[in-house]
Amino acid sequence: MENKSLSPAIRWFEAKGWKPFPFQLETWKDYLKGKSGLLNAPTGSGKTFALWMPALLQYLQNHPEEWSKPRKNGIQIIWITPLRALAQDLQRAMQEACLEMGIPWRVEVRNGDTDQKVRKNQLRNPPECLVTTPETLHILLSQKEHSRLFEDLKAIVIDEWHELLGNKRGVQVQLALAYIRQLCSPTLQVWGISATIGNMEASCRVLLGDQLPVHVIRAKVEKHIQLHTIYPDELEKYPWSGHLGIRLIEKIIPIIEKHRSLLLFTNTRAQAELWYQQLMVVRPDWAGWVAIHHGSLDQSVRSWVEESLHGGKLKLVVCTSSLDLGVDFRPVDAVIQVGSPKGVARFMQRAGRSGHQPGQSSIIYFLPTNALELIEASALRLAMDTGDMEHIHCPTHTIDVLIQFLVTLSVGDGFYPEKLFPVLRAAYSFQKLTQEEFHWVLTFITKGGESLGEYEEFAKVTVETDNKHVIKDKKTAMRHRLSMGTIVSDPMYKIKFKNGTYLGMVEEYFISKLKQGDRFFFSGRNLEFLRLRDLSAIVQLSKRKSNLVPSYMGGRISLTSKLSAKMREILEAAAHKDYRSEEVAYLTPLLELQQRLSLIPDAQTLLIEQYHTNEGHHVFFFPFEGRMVHEVLAALVAYRISVSYPLSFSLAMNDYGFELLSDSPIPIADVLEENLFTEENLEDDLLASINESEMAKRKFRDIATIAGLVFQGFPGKPVAFKHLQANSGILYGVFDEYEPGNLLLKQAHREVLDMQMEKDNILHAIQEINRQKIVLKSPVKWTPFSFPIMVDRLRASLSSETIEDRVRKMQASLEDGPYP
Repeated sequence: MENKSLSPAIRWFEAKGWKPFPFQLETWKDYLKGKSGLLNAPTGSGKTFALWMPALLQYLQNHPEEWSKPRKNGIQIIWITPLRALAQDLQRAMQEACLEMGIPWRVEVRNGDTDQKVRKNQLRNPPECLVTTPETLHILLSQKEHSRLFEDLKAIVIDEWHELLGNKRGVQVQLALAYIRQLCSPTLQVWGISATIGNMEASCRVLLGDQLPVHVIRAKVEKHIQLHTIYPDELEKYPWSGHLGIRLIEKIIPIIEKHRSLLLFTNTRAQAELWYQQLMVVRPDWAGWVAIHHGSLDQSVRSWVEESLHGGKLKLVVCTSSLDLGVDFRPVDAVIQVGSPKGVARFMQRAGRSGHQPGQSSIIYFLPTNALELIEASALRLAMDTGDMEHIHCPTHTIDVLIQFLVTLSVGDGFYPEKLFPVLRAAYSFQKLTQEEFHWVLTFITKGGESLGEYEEFAKVTVETDNKHVIKDKKTAMRHRLSMGTIVSDPMYKIKFKNGTYLGMVEEYFISKLKQGDRFFFSGRNLEFLRLRDLSAIVQLSKRKSNLVPSYMGGRISLTSKLSAKMREILEAAAHKDYRSEEVAYLTPLLELQQRLSLIPDAQTLLIEQYHTNEGHHVFFFPFEGRMVHEVLAALVAYRISVSYPLSFSLAMNDYGFELLSDSPIPIADVLEENLFTEENLEDDLLASINESEMAKRKFRDIATIAGLVFQGFPGKPVAFKHLQANSGILYGVFDEYEPGNLLLKQAHREVLDMQMEKDNILHAIQEINRQKIVLKSPVKWTPFSFPIMVDRLRASLSSETIEDRVRKMQASLEDGPYP
């Protein structure tokens, strides 16, 4: 009987020339038994059909006689995807399956790009499947009588759960699931789809909450990844960050020519623009075959690129993480990764964009931007072989998201606090929410809390006589609908031609530095800045080329702890002359130089190098814990030294280590004897070592925006960044002085410690250091490990042209004398 219930799906697979994988059959069976769970499957293995097919089979089972007749079924399944770019491709594949199986279901997309007419029709006559985003699902909850929209709902599927789990968008999903579950039948099924992560069971628990048992289905599909590393003709023994990539462009031209179509991934939007620009310089005959795709470009441009790539019209797309996720670009048969992606999961996700069909190998070319990234390439090989992945942890107690959710419900049908409280506690992130905290939040949205009670604009929600909480003011409701979501970025300026043609968005801080006549490269074009008009930067095409490319805040990704651990394994082997990969074998002269001048540290060793040059006194530490951790560790170490010794420091860091530079001698040997890395008073010292108050103010701006305290403006008329900062700064000061127990204020300080300062990772790094033997070396000249950190510091004070010349001179002098 069981096989008979699956036969329509199996027949459809056979008609396509496919055979269901065991994990697909297992998912179909479990779904039809009414189970919920998390499906772990690699990109391109058929995971969408693993959950779409059983939804259709369930409908056939429930309507054995009239399943082929069109009828008003209401929404049967909601499919949540993190990116709008995924929605159209999902809708197309799902609708095709319905048509070919003869099932008269409508599959429609609902997101920010859906026009008003379609939205109204979806409310009047809902499709059987709605493909949407977390933000749009919350907009549906803000509709009047929204419960009718969900009354026929059978299942919710969250695609790419690993992309949502670790951020506030994932908390949004948790709240929506908990709320919709109590609206619908208790048999509502919840399924997630995720790439491999290190804590799969824990991520399933976050998704399902405490009311459903953890159930993970793992696809045992061999997804072979062919990693090909691109090597420079000559190895630089003194590498430095970022300069090598473009210089290897001639190496990738034959690769592009060899393949039918490719994606070239960069880690930042600025890098994507530079690579597109340089490819057009080297191969102008490829114009029309090569395109660029990143999150700041106009949506119509991105959609055109996606459609053209899908249709096989493009040979190469230069892109960022905007194309990381599961859009089914069937023609792509290889991927080029420029620079280390800094994480195992991110690398495998990008590799999986090629060979994006069951049974096909993924081909990825790794192009280093400096020689030391070849160690990271080797670490990626090792991690893929052993199947080690990063853990992802979800935010908890995010009061700003909770406030936004309660106001959303108030805009819709309203809510009764006594009924809602257990619903909120069913969401993993709020399972420890207390009645006192809930009461504080209710007071905050109804009266503005203790501090803002005098101002009517903060008393958004009205309490009716039966204790129902609702919003009656239409202006308040409209402003809230415009502000919903948890993605807070710095204000963006539109880039437009004089005729009004829209190219995309650039952050305000970049535009604010431009003068009339300045040229920059954006959206694949050389542009000249003319003037600002209504928060738009008006430009015209320029025949004179420029190397200036918009850079974006938070442009550098930090090495993950998983990848750094693999690097330590490789370095430990290299220290014992075990060159276990082709990348490390290529680096042998560099590593031997490091060992000869100083030391290659193994997992039991913390290497510290000290120097004295014309610049001053340098001390380098090499924990190999990633840039973000090193940034905080450097500040902590500098603070602890300065407590005992009146020294001031300049700091520099990269993913491998950090530098302290002082005008006066640094008594590092004495300091190390004084327990420099003690865990005692760690949190107090961390807060004292950085401007925690200033960091908390910046973090509070985002929290205040999500909580609706600061309005970002109407479409096309955003509030300027300086005004947002000023408004949130005033509120921060009010709470700090008059209401220190304010939960949003506490959240800002907690997020600085937990997220921005990565307190847990700092603690782990210090515990690791305390287990290690500290080795202090005084090399006669810069080592291959210290040189790139020192160059990163110089880069901050020199232009890019000057830094190139300066570094060449330093490299030349290092071949002969002791110091540059």
